[in-house]
Amino acid sequence: MADLERLADAVIKGDQETAVDLTKKAVDEGVKPLNIVNQGLIAGMNVVGKRFKAGDMFVPEVLMSAKAMKSGMEIVQPLLVEGEMEAAGKVMLGTVAGDLHDIGKNLVGMMMESGGLELINLGTDIKPEEFAEAVRKHNPNVLGMSALLTTTMLAMKDTIEVLEEEGLRDNLKIIVGGAPVTQDFADEIGADGWAPDAASAKDLVFELIGK
Repeated sequence: MADLERLADAVIKGDQETAVDLTKKAVDEGVKPLNIVNQGLIAGMNVVGKRFKAGDMFVPEVLMSAKAMKSGMEIVQPLLVEGEMEAAGKVMLGTVAGDLHDIGKNLVGMMMESGGLELINLGTDIKPEEFAEAVRKHNPNVLGMSALLTTTMLAMKDTIEVLEEEGLRDNLKIIVGGAPVTQDFADEIGADGWAPDAASAKDLVFELIGK
């Protein structure tokens, strides 16, 4: 098995130590940084995404895989020539006001990064006005909102209304997710999409930004 295949395998297995060792080895052997990223780290994470979507992997395993990928990325990132790995798009994520859950959101964020998207993670308990301010400042392609409580879901509707009022909705795609959130609810509040899990969320973003 070639070293990059072994690196992808280490990511799939969530073996952080081996992922770091193999990334360093590939760098020392003069493998192109972009190849290490695409054929090793991201290739592994893509398999993880598919398995997670199919129900063959679970959240703790995916988090370990994402950690392994991130550790490798930290080694390669400084070696990438400026602009060599252009972000496929910019995604902003946040859990809505009154909700402090972030495991699902962070998992979505890791999936986005593994797809080469630039990520802005606002954290939890983000009020509609704070979302609007961050959208104005960072100008993302996609805003993803998460809610895990039925009582906080309506904050998604409030946020979309504030974005519309402030003229920030036109060029922005909005996706929503979280345990109680459904496609029907997404349609009802005027979101552009809904995803049942992190891997689907990544696919949805690429669909929405036309990549």
